[in-house]
Amino acid sequence: MAKILLVGGGGREHALAWKLVASPRCDALLVAPGNPGIAALPKVTVAAVKAEDTEGMVALARAAAVDLVVCGPEGPLADGLGDAMRAAGLAFFGPSRAAAEIEGSKAFAKRLMAEAGIPSAAFGVFEAVGAAERFIDAQPGPVVVKADGLCAGKGVVVADTKDESKAAVRRMLADRELGAAGARVVLEERLYGREVSMMALCDGEGIALLASAEDHKAVFDGDRGPNTGGMGTYSPSPLVDAAGARDMVDRIFRPTVAALAAMGRPFRGLLYGGLILTRDRGPMVIEWNCRFGDPETQVVMVRMQDDLLPWLEGAAAGRLPPGEPRFSHDAAICVVLAAANYPGTPRTGDAISLGAWGQAGGASPAGGGAAGPWVFQAGTRRDAAAERLVTAGGRVLGVTARGGDLAAARAIAYGAIGFGPEQIGFAGMHFRTDIGMRGET
Repeated sequence: MAKILLVGGGGREHALAWKLVASPRCDALLVAPGNPGIAALPKVTVAAVKAEDTEGMVALARAAAVDLVVCGPEGPLADGLGDAMRAAGLAFFGPSRAAAEIEGSKAFAKRLMAEAGIPSAAFGVFEAVGAAERFIDAQPGPVVVKADGLCAGKGVVVADTKDESKAAVRRMLADRELGAAGARVVLEERLYGREVSMMALCDGEGIALLASAEDHKAVFDGDRGPNTGGMGTYSPSPLVDAAGARDMVDRIFRPTVAALAAMGRPFRGLLYGGLILTRDRGPMVIEWNCRFGDPETQVVMVRMQDDLLPWLEGAAAGRLPPGEPRFSHDAAICVVLAAANYPGTPRTGDAISLGAWGQAGGASPAGGGAAGPWVFQAGTRRDAAAERLVTAGGRVLGVTARGGDLAAARAIAYGAIGFGPEQIGFAGMHFRTDIGMRGET
């Protein structure tokens, strides 16, 4: 039996907690800081320690004598939570600070890929507006502008014109719109194609690929409007077959893990590649992340048939289990319900209805066939005085369902969303109505 500490409190962590408590080897799950949905799961205790409080988190793990620590968000990883946990003698799923730089610095990631021959867009790194604008003028087409540091998925501008690229550069470098995270920018040639999210469990050398997914980053239907942390996902991607997945592992994941190991930065944790399937050059890396995706994790977990815990333990110990994780042949979808004004400053405090499904719903994690919806909570809090659940962030809920195909999964998820007494919703909510539609074509 195992006692686990899960770090984080968003929708991704709710999905991970839901999957972990289903493990027959999970005796108890401690989650910090957690959220109301996580707190309602069996075997779970939540602790009021902030994810970014490294010292407090280590003290919590030691006092609870946990067997494994799993980190959800990227910030603590980039700040060295893994190093601190391992120094305290604790098993930890997640990369070291040095390995997490693959997400913490886009410039580092681009240089690593260039040196290792990993397919990615041509690029330049700049800290001065003038030099950046000269680079933009020299390019044959539009240029993508990326803040070098962590920006919660909002530090990328996919420009249609050079003037848009220049304006984005000025906002980041001159106006410091994104603070220190945007004090240096990476400029890339714009690539064209469908994007897929591929996540892999890594033990420093070995790789176990998880199911494919497709994210919807733009806030409005039809991929319009500003980028967000993700407005919904579906899995699997119809564009990734078994041969394509093997090719991604061989040409992209293995060389990246090997390059990190050769630098003395072995990656033990979840390596998540945002890839684009170009017509002429095949799959190419848009970005690397050093943790589970959100909301990709929600759809991948409801399709995963294996016990997640042994895979996390193996990666942390540097010895992944043999074989590959197994996934249902069903499709899954996650529709994010966002608060009013998101992705700007979200309105908070609106009462939430979870309808007839409570906080979990659906069938067991390892089940097959139509199931759901599961309501994975992200930006929520319990208003004790009013005895109700209220909004407390931008992305509030992830309504997730599984079906024999995407159309069936979509019908379950969208059928549960609304303002009726048996439906899931809250005042001011907005959501995309086209999640998964491109996967049906």
